Amino acid sequence: MILYPAIDILDGHAVRLVQGDFEQRTEYAADPLDAARAWASAGAQRLHVVDLDGARTGAPVNLGHVERIVAETGLPVQLGGGLRSRAAIAAAFAAGVRRVVLGTAAFADNGLLAYAVAEHGERVVVSVDVRGGMVSTAGWTQTGSLAAVAAVRELVERGVRSFVYTDVDRDGMLEGPDLAGVAAVAQALEGELLYSGGIGSLSDLEALVALRSPRLAGVIAGKALYEQRFSVAEAEAALCT
Repeated sequence: MILYPAIDILDGHAVRLVQGDFEQRTEYAADPLDAARAWASAGAQRLHVVDLDGARTGAPVNLGHVERIVAETGLPVQLGGGLRSRAAIAAAFAAGVRRVVLGTAAFADNGLLAYAVAEHGERVVVSVDVRGGMVSTAGWTQTGSLAAVAAVRELVERGVRSFVYTDVDRDGMLEGPDLAGVAAVAQALEGELLYSGGIGSLSDLEALVALRSPRLAGVIAGKALYEQRFSVAEAEAALCT
């Protein structure tokens, strides 16, 4: 599995939220590029970047920062947050990202998802973000009645093959993943899955590896890395066991 250090951009800074709450933020770098440089220097192979301003407003806000991160680190970057139109997706790719992560748009705009998958294939990742087991959208501010496994199965039927599964209730809490939930989602999909939410220790990473799921291809970690619960090298070693 591959480690994806997370860089969440809000008001121009690299931050982490608690359970998606914009009022509970911790700033880790005044310039997101500094965070990206740190992860690149530590040996990261990929980066997961979220435009939190874009997620909240519905359109990308921080593409300038993203373009700098791509240009200066040279790492493959996947970007989510506010990508809810063809123009936004095109702008993200123009900024140099390797993959785009669709959340709200994947559930609210069938036409856009169909276009994106047809045009960009596996470079389109759909983020299935859940609260209480139900899909949450609009920057994690709206939660409906669609269960995670049902959502994944529906998306597979629509041609999606790359997924991020985020347990919002665990995000930023450092208390570990819901292994049964991860396993159920992984079993429901075709293609690859990245997991995010609650990672707080190397044992959490080892537990995900122990699931032995052929679909589970990577883990997104943020707060645990920023707070030095483990290093990039330690995490990558754990994920390769």
